[in-house]
Amino acid sequence: MKSAQESLDHLKEGNRRFVNHLRSAEVMMSQLRRGELVKGQKPFAIILGCSDSRVPAEIVFDQGLGDLFVIRVAGNIVAPSQVGSVEFAAEAFGTRLVVVMGHTLCSAIDITLNVIDNSQAPISPNLHSIVDRVRPAIEGLVHTELAKDRTRLMREAVRANVRAAVNHLKHGSRILERMVYEDGLRVVGAEYNLESGEVDFFQL
Repeated sequence: MKSAQESLDHLKEGNRRFVNHLRSAEVMMSQLRRGELVKGQKPFAIILGCSDSRVPAEIVFDQGLGDLFVIRVAGNIVAPSQVGSVEFAAEAFGTRLVVVMGHTLCSAIDITLNVIDNSQAPISPNLHSIVDRVRPAIEGLVHTELAKDRTRLMREAVRANVRAAVNHLKHGSRILERMVYEDGLRVVGAEYNLESGEVDFFQL
C-alpha cells in the first residue's frame, strides 16, 4: 500500500495528465482488471468531494477502477455517514490518504451565502440540512471586507468549508485521529478549478 505522500504524488501526477488532456495507458486498461477486483479492493486514496457533475474524482485525477474510494455529497460536507465511510475505507483497506476536495463556483456555497444574507428563496428542509453544515465555516467571512467582493468571498468560502471538513475528519473521529497520530494517515484539503482543471492542494 502506498504511503500518504506517495498517494498524494500519484494524484498530482494524474491531475497533471488531466490538465494536459492526456490519459495513462494503465488507467485506460484498468477495465481489464474488473474480474480481479471482484476479490477485493485496495484504493490508494479516499476522496471526499462534491456531487457536482463537473468534478468526478476518477477523471480529474486520471485514475481507473479500484484506485479511489470516492464519497460524494453536495458541498463536500462532513456528516456522520461521511465520517463513517472514511473510517471504513481507512481501516478496511489500509488507505493512508484522505482528500477533501471542494471546487470553484460551488452551488452549495453560493446558496449558503445567499441564505446568510437573506437573499435566498425558501429551500427544502433537506437542502437546509446541507446549508446548516456549511454555514458555520463561512458565516464569519460575510462580516469582513470580503463581503464587498463576491468573487473573493466565494473563493475564500470554498476553502474555509474544505478546511472545516478536514478539521472535522482529523479531530471529530477518535478512529481517524488515532490513525493520524499512529498509523500515518494524512487528511488534506484541495480545491478543483473548474476553468483550468487544476487541483490545488492545501493544508499539507
